[in-house]
Amino acid sequence: MPTTSPSSSAALGPDWDACAGSDDPFVSRAFFEALFESGSATPQSGWTFDPATVASPGPTGHIVGIAPVFRKSHSMGEYVFDHSWAQAWNARAPANRRYYPKLLVGVPFTPVPGPRLLVRPGAPADTRDRLIAAIEAVVHRDSLSSAHANFLIEQDRAAFEQRGWILRAGYQFHFTNPGHANFEAFLATLQSHRRKDIRRERRLAQASGLDLRTLRGSELTADHWRQFHTLYLANSDRKWGQAYLGATFFQRMAAKLGDRVILTAAMDGSNLVAAALHLRGMHTLYGRNWGALRQIPFLHFELCYYMALDLAFAEGIPRVEAGAQGEHKLQRGYLPAPTWSAHYIAEPRFRAAVATFCAEERAAVLAMIADVDGPYREAAGFEGPRE
Repeated sequence: MPTTSPSSSAALGPDWDACAGSDDPFVSRAFFEALFESGSATPQSGWTFDPATVASPGPTGHIVGIAPVFRKSHSMGEYVFDHSWAQAWNARAPANRRYYPKLLVGVPFTPVPGPRLLVRPGAPADTRDRLIAAIEAVVHRDSLSSAHANFLIEQDRAAFEQRGWILRAGYQFHFTNPGHANFEAFLATLQSHRRKDIRRERRLAQASGLDLRTLRGSELTADHWRQFHTLYLANSDRKWGQAYLGATFFQRMAAKLGDRVILTAAMDGSNLVAAALHLRGMHTLYGRNWGALRQIPFLHFELCYYMALDLAFAEGIPRVEAGAQGEHKLQRGYLPAPTWSAHYIAEPRFRAAVATFCAEERAAVLAMIADVDGPYREAAGFEGPRE
C-alpha cells in the first residue's frame, strides 16, 4: 500500500524547493518526504496531500507558487483548535454537508510559524492571491465546509486577510536574542530572583550524573533515533496524547536535513535518558519534540530551553522558538508572541458566527500579550518579541 497520496510525488519535485527556499526546514521537500515516507501523514491517517499550484503564464509555464494543502478528515495534529466549530456545524448542517473533510494549509504536527504560500523568487506579484483563490475554488467545487491556514508569517497573513479570510490569533513563547555573547550575559538582563532560580535549576540538572551534550548531523546514529522515538512515545503516553510521528520519521528527517537537526541529550553511557529535538533554520532555532524515561528535576528546562539558548548565543542565532504552550517558559526568558491563522468559511451565517468569535478571541489574546510582566529588569531595556 503506498504511503503517499498520488499527488504528492509530482508536487515534491524540483519546483517545490525552488518555491520554498532554504530558510525554513519545515516547508522543505525533505521534511515533507520524511512525513510521507514514515507513514505519519497519509490518507490512511486522515492527511490526504492535495497541494495548490500556480504556473507562470503561457503553455510551457513552470510552477511559480505552491501551497501545502491537505484534505483532512479530522482536526488532530493541527494545534489551532476548531473542534467546537465542527460540533456547531454538524449540529446545524444538513446530513449531506458535514464539517469534514476540510482543507488545511499547513505542516502536519508542526505548530511552527512559517511560509504557507511558497512563491518562487521573481514570480508574478499576484501569485499569493492566485494560490488562495485556487484553494477557495476547491472548497466551492467540492462543497466543503471550510479551509484553514495555520501558523502564518506576516506576508501570507496579509494575503489571506486581503481576500477576506477570518484571522485568528494565538500565542507562543519565543526568545529574541539581542546579541548576547553567552548565557551569563543573558542572565544579567533578568530580575535578580529569576537569575538565581535559573542558576539553581541549571546546577541541579547538571548534577544529575548524566552526560549532557549537544549532538547534530553525523554524530546522530540510527540507534540514537530509535531511542529518541521511544522517548517520544513515553512523553505522548505520559500526557495522554497521540503519537503522530511514525517510527522511522526522525531518522528519515535527520538523514535528509543533516546538521540542521540537533538533539540536546542527557545520556547514560550510550543510552538516551532524555532528549529534546531542535531544527535549525536560517535565522531561528526551533524547539520541537521532547521525551524522557526518568523524571529528573529541571532536566526538561535544561535540555529544552537553556541548552537551546547556549547554542543560540554560541552561533549568533537571532531567535529561539520553544514550541506550543507553556507559560512556564515566561520566567525563563521566553516572551509571548502572537501566532496567526486564517479561515475561509463558505456558508455566510456560519462565517459570521466564526468571525465574531475570532474577533473577541483576538482582542483577548493581544491584550494578554501587551499586559505580560516579563522576567527582565527594566534597566535592561529588553521587551522581547511583539510582532
